[in-house]
Amino acid sequence: MKEVTVEADGGQGGAQGVQEGGKGTVRPDIHNRAMKILRAREPYNGYEEVGEKPSGFEVMGWYLYEFCFYFVQTVLVPVVFPLIISQLQRLPTDSLQEWAKNHPAKHCTQKEIHLYSKLTNHTIRTSGGSNFSSLEWTSIAWATGLALAAPILGFISFHLDGHFPKLITAAATGIGVFFCLPAGFFKVTAIFVPYIAGIVAASTVANAAHTHHLGLMIRCFTGPTLKRSQFSLRQAVSSRLSLHATAAGCLGAAIISSFTYHMLRELNDNDRDVMSLWVVSIFSGLIWLVGVLHIVTSISRTTDSISFSSRLHPFSIFKYPHAIGGLAGVFLSSFTTMSIFTGGVIFIVGQLCIKPLHLLYFWLTYFLFPLVSLSLLQPLLHVIKMNSVKMQIVGFLLSLLSSGFGFYYGNSHWKWGHLVLFGAVQSTATGILYAFGRLLVLDCAPSGKEGAFSIWYAWMRAAGLCVGFTVGSVAPGRIRTSFGAAFCTAIAGIVVLLFGNISDVGGAVAAGHVREECERSSSSVAGLDSKESARV
Repeated sequence: MKEVTVEADGGQGGAQGVQEGGKGTVRPDIHNRAMKILRAREPYNGYEEVGEKPSGFEVMGWYLYEFCFYFVQTVLVPVVFPLIISQLQRLPTDSLQEWAKNHPAKHCTQKEIHLYSKLTNHTIRTSGGSNFSSLEWTSIAWATGLALAAPILGFISFHLDGHFPKLITAAATGIGVFFCLPAGFFKVTAIFVPYIAGIVAASTVANAAHTHHLGLMIRCFTGPTLKRSQFSLRQAVSSRLSLHATAAGCLGAAIISSFTYHMLRELNDNDRDVMSLWVVSIFSGLIWLVGVLHIVTSISRTTDSISFSSRLHPFSIFKYPHAIGGLAGVFLSSFTTMSIFTGGVIFIVGQLCIKPLHLLYFWLTYFLFPLVSLSLLQPLLHVIKMNSVKMQIVGFLLSLLSSGFGFYYGNSHWKWGHLVLFGAVQSTATGILYAFGRLLVLDCAPSGKEGAFSIWYAWMRAAGLCVGFTVGSVAPGRIRTSFGAAFCTAIAGIVVLLFGNISDVGGAVAAGHVREECERSSSSVAGLDSKESARV
């Protein structure tokens, strides 16, 4: 496409040179013509530099960042930091007797009782007289991080779609790592609010940049526009990238959860021992920092077509109904999976009193089983002709199964086989919902606006995880609360996807990624008459 240049500087330049009858009168339609040409360029935003196809080196670098980042919002914030905060709390001297009185049929070890009580008892007192548990304190810090991230995401959306996506990734990662390192230096409960808030805000920004890069790679693999019959090619490429990355992220989460379990065994129950878990936070930060190598492997793909003076650019997603439905699915899926995970872990530790080693096995099942299930799922997608919407419905159905199982048997004593089955089913649901939730949003994102859509995806996912964690931990010992809420949100997610008129193909058509078979290639664009289109 030829470059279109319009000079309209307050009457200077080209507009000044067009006169009638030598009297110096500007033709009255020159400004209308200029506006038409500018509108004609709008459909081509992002097409000017599609970029070369990503190399295998770049794709592996993108997988590496997922491996080094996924555990931040799934293990570090909801598991490690509540444990660190709990070690700073002091229990009443009669806590063991009180626990035995409330749980007469349970036979837990003293270490398990101490750990559960420090997590769930309201031992944190504020100056205003309010009392919070370690889990609730984490929720407050998480919500603070979301509030902090919102204006930052709005600001960086211009630069994600401009020239600085690499810088944003590096800066967000560096800030997040910075807050991971001193987590146990000050033994003050209040200091963990800025710690966790900083990590949440940084990880949300990093997730937006990471998702934006996925959108660019998909566009470079498939081209800016496909025929409807060719949309399956885009689905194949995007699903392969997202599923493999999710599997890599689950592997990283399994490593961090295993290390967390190992360091939990080193805790001293009778002292405010945070050193062991502080090591986990430092190790997590260093692993996250390794992901910055992804910047070296990625190729810069920028465009000059984004107008940074447009204040509505971060809100451009609201012009696309399919994308709004996709965001609703992302929030509901994140809420559902985190509520089940948090409520399930608290139930296992405090109510089942299983062997500590079995908790490790549950975590490994939860985070490692998707490596098998998602890898087997990818080649089947083309055969069974499933798209992003249908796969999310499958994920919600699996979540219905696991949450319904937990709700119905909430008062029963689960055996080891039940835990393995529960972990395998729910982990597959979590992987499917995560992998295909972002694909649906990206399918609805026009070329050149992937960043504006990615910021909403990242924030809605983080918000869903935060609310799910809060619901899962607000009623410890009552698993039916968290599982019942997850069951309802899973149903709501299915209803939204089925009856919300949401379609990945429809979203791609609206975004300009897909054109109908009957459409002809033409230089004519809406906003120009035939003579003006010839000039373009």
